[in-house]
Order: sequence, then C-alpha cells, then structure tokens
Amino acid sequence: MVEMALRAIKPGAPPTDPPISATKWGVYAFYDYEGEPIYVGQTNESLRVRIRRHLTNQRTDAVGMRVLDPYEIRWIEMWPLFEFSDGEEDKSLNEKRHHLNRLERTVYQRAIHASKFGVILNEKIPPNVPLLDEAELPPAYRFPIVPDAVLEEREHPDNRIARRAETLGRLANVIRERGSVSNGLRRVVVVQAVRLAWLGAVRLAEAEGRLPPDFADSMDLPALVAGALGPDDDEEVTDAEDL
Repeated sequence: MVEMALRAIKPGAPPTDPPISATKWGVYAFYDYEGEPIYVGQTNESLRVRIRRHLTNQRTDAVGMRVLDPYEIRWIEMWPLFEFSDGEEDKSLNEKRHHLNRLERTVYQRAIHASKFGVILNEKIPPNVPLLDEAELPPAYRFPIVPDAVLEEREHPDNRIARRAETLGRLANVIRERGSVSNGLRRVVVVQAVRLAWLGAVRLAEAEGRLPPDFADSMDLPALVAGALGPDDDEEVTDAEDL
C-alpha cells in the first residue's frame, strides 16, 4: 500500500498525470494507528524519494537515529508544492526554500495542536518563520499505508508496546554510544517514554475493564520538554532542508 499511495494521482486528473508524490517540493506528515500526528518533514528532492526512505530503510536521520519507527506509521499526508516543481521562475531558490520552511512550520504547528500529547517526534523543530495563511496552503492528500492483512497484528496494543519499548531502548543506546547529541534527540526520549507509558496505561485500563484515563488530566508532556515550538538552544535555525 505504500507504493499505491506513492503512485496516486490527483483526484480527477488524467491517468497520464504524474503521481502526487513525484512533486519535487513539499511537506509530509506521518500518523499512527490512533490518527495521532507523529512526525512532520519537508523535501525539495521529491516527496516520493523522501517518504520511501523513511518507510523502507534507514537512510534518514529520523529512522537511523531510532527517532521514528516505520511500523508505527498508519497514514501519510502530503502537501505538494506543484507550482515550484513545475518550474516557477518568478521565485529564487532562497524564496522557494523560505516558502517551504513556512509550509513545514505551519503543518508542524497544526500537528502539535491536533495531538493530545502536544508534542511530536521531530528531533529538529522547523525554523521559526511566519505561518502560511489558510488561502496559501496547498491541498493535502492523505493515504493509508498498512494493508488490511497485517493491520490487526500491527495495531494490537501489546505489539505496539513491545515495538515502542524497543525503539526507545535503541534510541537511548544511540545517545549512550554517541555521548554528545542534540537537545532535540534527548527531547524525543522523553516524548517516546511518555507515549510508551500512555499506551501501557490505556492497555492496563482495557485489561481491567475500566475507561482509559484522560491524558490531559494525567500529564503535561509539553511542560516536561519545555514546549515544542521554539528552536532548540543548541541548534542553528537555517533555511536548509532538514535531512
């Protein structure tokens, strides 16, 4: 289903049109099995290339550093900048990158506000640039990527608890081995630990036959990581693409 999503064309477009994911410039987001946003990224090398790297191997920092577990991704969403990919000549490369950063920041902030946790798994917070207005946002395209044949197994809470605990352990080991890492990576440890604890708490409530606790009444994750919108103190904010 990953390939089906990456081959999808715009609704109503001729079948000869290139896939949405073939767009060179754009922003993408990943969602878990509850529809929770978990990661937002940008690319100017093509959405298809970047998303496939995340989902099929470890040739990205997010996966290689154990920040993101591809098996936890149930949905992908893309915001393609078709006009840039079609060779718009009235904007310089720096102007295009600045607009891409604005789109990423807008999608990221919306993901933060949509999440019950109030934090997602990005190691690097997008540049603090002005948000796009609603009218400036490109259309979004969202697709499921987990086949029905494996959905029940992957979304089972016991399997997810085990995988999330393994991901957290590997991330902690990366930090231990490297010694000197970004504050953002340490923030991800806190986020993953809380997400793991919450998944375990919901599973316990289910096993005991009671309603799950309310996260907002139980914990303030943004307070634990001192927020999720400001730039990290140990990282320079630039317009360069986050690889």
